[in-house]
Amino acid sequence: MRHIVWDWNGTLFHDIDAVVGATNLVFEPYGIAAYDADGFRAVYTRPIWAAYERMLGRPLDDGEWERLDLGFHEHYHRLMLECGLTADAVGALEAWSATGNGQSLLSMWTHDRLGPKVAEFGIDHHFSRIDGLRVLSSSVGHSGGHKADSMVAHIAALGIDPENVLVIGDSLDDAHAAQHVGARAVLYTGGMTSRTDLHALGVPVVDSLTEALNHA
Repeated sequence: MRHIVWDWNGTLFHDIDAVVGATNLVFEPYGIAAYDADGFRAVYTRPIWAAYERMLGRPLDDGEWERLDLGFHEHYHRLMLECGLTADAVGALEAWSATGNGQSLLSMWTHDRLGPKVAEFGIDHHFSRIDGLRVLSSSVGHSGGHKADSMVAHIAALGIDPENVLVIGDSLDDAHAAQHVGARAVLYTGGMTSRTDLHALGVPVVDSLTEALNHA
């Protein structure tokens, strides 16, 4: 492999506590018992509105998804301030940089928030390119979408043969995006998706980012 495309939320950025906390706050008025990380992973799926319907045990009403999504992000953007990088994120980035090969960052989090947050942690110099989701400021919630199209644009901008690319992420979307462009993928267990679901795709599953580098 000549290049690694990293995911952000749930991979380099350890934000599972903020995700679970924000979800619990959004569903508290419904009388739903609070989830811990494993309980949340058991009900989590994509698209996220389908996970919300699982939690509620019914279809969402008209306009309910938009209210829940907006509420989640309001709580998340407050709770994420207490979150940090994954324990071995800096070590993994430095180790790969030392090989002389490239790395970049592709996230479905909003681009205007992603860049400053990465710079805040002082790791932006490791990446030849940082791409988040570019959305209209009026868009509700900024929940992103499927990553495949964004991966196509990201790889094209890098000008690298996808066969030389390894995608490291925490979600099925990351693996699907890699497969869509002809790259390889490794999935990390520290995010929102359960280990069982990660293994279902048949790609390597790891418990640390350092371990992920072994597949590069």
